[in-house]
Amino acid sequence: MGKIVAIANQKGGVGKTTTAVNLAASLGVLEKKVLLVDADPQANATSGLGNDPESDLPGTYQVLEHQLKASEAIIASSTPHVDLLPAHLDLVAIEIELVDKVNREQMLAQALAEVKDQYDYIIIDCAPSLGLITLNALTAADSVLVPIQCEYFALEGLGKLLNTINSVRQLHNPNLGIEGLLLTMHDSRLRLSNQVVEEVKTHFQQLAFDTIISRNVRLSEAPSYGEAIIMYDAASKGAINYLNLAREFLLKNEQQEPVTEN
Repeated sequence: MGKIVAIANQKGGVGKTTTAVNLAASLGVLEKKVLLVDADPQANATSGLGNDPESDLPGTYQVLEHQLKASEAIIASSTPHVDLLPAHLDLVAIEIELVDKVNREQMLAQALAEVKDQYDYIIIDCAPSLGLITLNALTAADSVLVPIQCEYFALEGLGKLLNTINSVRQLHNPNLGIEGLLLTMHDSRLRLSNQVVEEVKTHFQQLAFDTIISRNVRLSEAPSYGEAIIMYDAASKGAINYLNLAREFLLKNEQQEPVTEN
């Protein structure tokens, strides 16, 4: 039975999609069977793996509407061992269309149940909001991985997100764990970046991943070529960072269950 991990933070620009795409690709390189679910109407994870978000292929929208089974919308990617459930711009309408439906928070969980045992890991790239699509992702997930940009304002929204996770536990998914907090866009030359790292690791301790994702030009370039960083430039600092994250992620999952924040 595969494990479902949502990559979530209501703040935009913190590295959610970059983490979702590159963690999935790195796990694939480590020979794990992975499904990347694009649950963001911006569809950046879809384009980041070389697919056109404006194509007429079905995707997350049709699956959430139960027009198609997940297995009918999943496509193969060029990254080894990684499949994709793509998103398109029509996904933005799902917030309105699901609002009156019974068990509206359970739509993604129900859809992924069909394919969960076909993968080692299912990675969900969430939208930068705490709307109904993200709620579906958190309800479907076994754990949530939170990217945190190494800047002051990124810390301000963290408490709100942790409160949301607790609310989802109480109302929809009592087994939702916190996979970890991932520090992203780190620049060791900046004192503020180093202060954020110190604060997160001091306050959250074992919840914070040891791996830190550094700012890297090649990491920023890779999506424009429709490739994960490990395929675009395996020798780059960004590729090494995400491969280290994948190894730490696997080690953590072999040793223990996700930590639950009380």
